[in-house]
Amino acid sequence: MIEKLTSDELKALLAELPGWKTDASGTSIQGSFKFADFNEAFGFMTRVAIKAQEMDHHPEWSNVYSKVEITLSTHEAKGLTSRDATLARFISSIAENSGSA
Repeated sequence: MIEKLTSDELKALLAELPGWKTDASGTSIQGSFKFADFNEAFGFMTRVAIKAQEMDHHPEWSNVYSKVEITLSTHEAKGLTSRDATLARFISSIAENSGSA
């Protein structure tokens, strides 16, 4: 079974990833990304989808025009794990390179 992040690990992760926050229960992290237009947002989502499929770890997300909202959590652990940290780092890195505001 995959282990949940400790509170110290979660704090360190959030310090490393500006713009991400935990939900009220502390069992997921959420990021919001804004792009110039729908095309850029969809391209970003495509890159995230490819990585998520490779990891077999899929986000909950929504897209409205140029805005993408992402929630990460590991359901089998009922909280946040290293898988969420890895995917969040990837998402943040490509968001910076994709023109996210």
